[in-house]
Amino acid sequence: MEDLFKQLIERLGEDPDREGLVDTPRRADKAYRFLTKGYAETVEEAVRGAVFESAMDEMVIVRNIEIYSLCEHHMLPFYGVCHVGYLPKGKVLGLSKVARIAEVFARRLQNQENLTMQIAKSIMELVEPRGVGVVIQARHLCMMMRGVEKQGSEMTTSCLLGCFRENSQTRAEFLSLIN
Repeated sequence: MEDLFKQLIERLGEDPDREGLVDTPRRADKAYRFLTKGYAETVEEAVRGAVFESAMDEMVIVRNIEIYSLCEHHMLPFYGVCHVGYLPKGKVLGLSKVARIAEVFARRLQNQENLTMQIAKSIMELVEPRGVGVVIQARHLCMMMRGVEKQGSEMTTSCLLGCFRENSQTRAEFLSLIN
């Protein structure tokens, strides 16, 4: 990718041999590999078997998980918070694993809608709970730095599965607890 970044710098009309840009292709390559490291990771590796039997049958919620991703349309960052809740049915996830699952999917070229669904479906498959809810609130630099340039805009997406979708009381409890 270093060569591609060097070509990009040239196509922008800059001199890639200028002092401040000499190492930019290498640094940009390293940065983009980090920002898209989710392609080299799997949910199974992130969870590392941290699914535990549990009699817990009340809602488990992890709020305000920071997420950073790249918009698949412009390759510009979007960032925000992810809230995850699930109703266990015999199994729970290790606490940090919820954040690790979000990270696996966020560190790919994404759109927020798909990211939300991928996290929810992944948790549903892993612990087979009665239901899962995921809400993401994020700011998109593709809307802030270019295009309509709306600085205060924030997008909210949700994915509700199982009893979170089917039962209005469960859904309401989840939404009240994340706010």
